[in-house]
Amino acid sequence: MHDLDEDHEHFEIGPDAIVEDIEGLEMFTLKSVGIDIGSSTSHLVFSQLTLRREGASLSGKFKVAERKVLFRSGIMLTPYLSGTLIDIEKVKRFIEEAYRKAKLIPGDIDTGAVIITGEALKKENAQPIVEYFAKYSGKFICAAAGHHHEALLAAYGCGAVDLSKSEHKTVLNVDMGGGTTKFSLIENGVVTQTAAINIGARLIAFDDFDTVTRVEDAGRTLMKELGYTVQLGKKITKKQKEDFAALMAKVLFELIERDPSSALAKQLMVTPPFSNYRGFDQIDTIVFSGGVSEHVYDRDRTSYGDVGPILGRNVRDYIKKLPKKNILREPIEGIRATVIGAGEYTLQASGNTSYISNPRVLPVFGLKVIQASLKEGVSVVEALRRSLAKFDLTSFTSGLALSLSLDGQLNYHSIRRIAEGIAELCQKSNNAQSPLYLALDLDVAKSLGGILKEEIKLEREVIAIDGIEVGDLDYIDIGEPMGITEVIPVTVKSLMFPGTKLN
Repeated sequence: MHDLDEDHEHFEIGPDAIVEDIEGLEMFTLKSVGIDIGSSTSHLVFSQLTLRREGASLSGKFKVAERKVLFRSGIMLTPYLSGTLIDIEKVKRFIEEAYRKAKLIPGDIDTGAVIITGEALKKENAQPIVEYFAKYSGKFICAAAGHHHEALLAAYGCGAVDLSKSEHKTVLNVDMGGGTTKFSLIENGVVTQTAAINIGARLIAFDDFDTVTRVEDAGRTLMKELGYTVQLGKKITKKQKEDFAALMAKVLFELIERDPSSALAKQLMVTPPFSNYRGFDQIDTIVFSGGVSEHVYDRDRTSYGDVGPILGRNVRDYIKKLPKKNILREPIEGIRATVIGAGEYTLQASGNTSYISNPRVLPVFGLKVIQASLKEGVSVVEALRRSLAKFDLTSFTSGLALSLSLDGQLNYHSIRRIAEGIAELCQKSNNAQSPLYLALDLDVAKSLGGILKEEIKLEREVIAIDGIEVGDLDYIDIGEPMGITEVIPVTVKSLMFPGTKLN
């Protein structure tokens, strides 16, 4: 027992229970960074995340309970050396200066994400840029966002998910950037569908004298539809800008109101559209985010060498004509929505039921997730082989994390059966020295890891974590154990570059 004025906190976990809020046991804090390198702008934010354990048991999952923004950088126009090369040196200097202003060094950072998005993702040096900042920005950072994942992060980051959840409404988040616009359909707080189209403010960029300095393929497509040609080094007229922005807004609302029907809209889609989408018969609220949202909500009328202000005005004009009134709501975050989302929502943590045969194999970065669903009565080996086959693999290789979804009554015999199946497939692999990384949805990692390493005597080191939600096309970083109970932080992200094979 202790007096109420003693200097530590409590938090409730049930109607009758109060548990001491002990750092590392029931909660822990991390410093996080989110770096967004987009086709139009680049920026970053440093945050302090507080994670608390869900539930009373020590095996409960940790979730982000509080985020305190420590520092926001300025917004920089993403610099280019050419149409296909980002100026990495200028981006480096911008990030390094942000660290200095925040009075932080890379070693201070525990987690976070480097997000390279939109048209910037297609540039020749996109991959090296992400790899550089993953190393520079802290021991635990490595991420990139493809269209679906970026849409998801923006929906969380701008507050659209919380709005949908708190008001029990169907919300459409429209995240408008420089090169792409992402859509998230959110129903009662759950993102049910995402999509993306090549519409953005900087598909064509120009200088103070209206000389074209950059043109993306989608920009050429849109201008061709208008009967215009656009060339680097040539002038773009005021009428061409107006027509260009008006056409983008028209195509945008074609998607908002219904499925894309025009040939142009279909051509500009970079993902499949929503399925069974009913437009305004389905959605209650629209929330815009991303750089163009600053113009949509008339917060910023400055032109940054693109058609952002004109596009924003056209979007506002369309909204005024919509059949549903008062459908537009403002986001919590606008231009920074994606990077805020990355900093807060890519982090999970495994509890004390994990198994680590050798902590020296941690931390590990960029493990590709192979998801397998193991059901009673189905051969474990065959289920694993089918999962590997989706990625043209026949055995476990280095750089993989096996995600297991477990079904049925789990006891020693069923866990042993799973372990034997995993071991059989591992023994047929050529690289027996590569560690085996397992991610499970149930709290049996310690049991499964123990059977594999201590009973079956698997040669590989075994790292088994549980309570982690991942799936195919996810990549994970697994950090070193932290705190009293050796919580293992895990960053989940989606990596996608041109040429990435989607199976």
